[in-house]
Amino acid sequence: MRRVKYKKTRKLQPNSLEYSGSFPEVPISMQLFIYDEGTFEEYNDLSLKEIEQIMLTASPSAVKWFNLHGLHDIALLKEVGNFFKIEAYIMAEILNFSRRTRVEELDNTLFFSVKAILPYQDDEATLDIEQISFILQDNVLLSFQEKRGAFFNLIRERIRTKTGQIRKKDAGYLLYGLLDSLMESYFVALDLIEDNVEHVLIEARTKYHKDILVRIEEYTQQLQEVKRAIIPLREVLYNLKSQHDKKNTDCVISKASIAFFDRLQYKSYEMLDQIDYNLNKLDSATNYFFSSQSNRMNEIMKVLTIVSVIFIPLTFIVGVYGMNFENMPELKTENGYFYTIGVMITLVIVMISYFKWRKWF
Repeated sequence: MRRVKYKKTRKLQPNSLEYSGSFPEVPISMQLFIYDEGTFEEYNDLSLKEIEQIMLTASPSAVKWFNLHGLHDIALLKEVGNFFKIEAYIMAEILNFSRRTRVEELDNTLFFSVKAILPYQDDEATLDIEQISFILQDNVLLSFQEKRGAFFNLIRERIRTKTGQIRKKDAGYLLYGLLDSLMESYFVALDLIEDNVEHVLIEARTKYHKDILVRIEEYTQQLQEVKRAIIPLREVLYNLKSQHDKKNTDCVISKASIAFFDRLQYKSYEMLDQIDYNLNKLDSATNYFFSSQSNRMNEIMKVLTIVSVIFIPLTFIVGVYGMNFENMPELKTENGYFYTIGVMITLVIVMISYFKWRKWF
């Protein structure tokens, strides 16, 4: 398994922008949604200047969602930060892929960075973790992705078709919907891992191949990686809700929308319970595997011991009559060979009968 690690923290100044991600060749693309309950506009593959002109002429009450795919163009990111009046250190944090999930609120800006889990693609032993950042300002939501993905396709379709409440809500609710879509991808990844865990549990009970332990370790590491991404998300959601409750006035996220973030927190607890349950099952599979191996070895040793015990008296008899003394009357007994063979066969039968009676095999 290729274990996914968060990159080491770069030794840069807080306001320095430098791309250190894994997708420097991804084409830059920008997408803009402008909507309210009655109207909807969608713009794709426009330049930043064109998007700026559209946003300046858009209705102030309309929700504006700007999504950027590809983060390796530092000059473009600086222009985006200047247009939306985003602090330079926040723009630098968007490119800091080593950080945990975090949220930061200052004045009229909310910065939200989260680790997204990409389910299995071609390699079953690999889970990819991608960092996605959000910036919320009044009715404007900005999202930044390293590459194109299918995380938000359902949200886009709901906006286009006016399905659900999303066209009736503000940008805070849109942020909730996007985070909810990311958490759904967590569930998809966990379901796939859980299916593999069930298979390895069955194999641990029926097979004795050493590669079972390798697979158990792979799935354990995958679950730990997902857990490592969810725990800070749970903490962030809790802190966001608790800080909002302490304030008397509306924050960047309105009181009407902040209530929906409780659902995300409950989902995070549910996912952590599911992860712990599967980790316990993998521990049980490991213990069962070693117990089965030990029992199997004990059965083998028992059979070998019984065989050895049966042959000990036979070996003794053969050893006695294999001595080359001249004064051994039995050696000159007529049919002595057949008598000895009969005694040996009788001994074997008696010993086997005794072992069966004692239920030793």
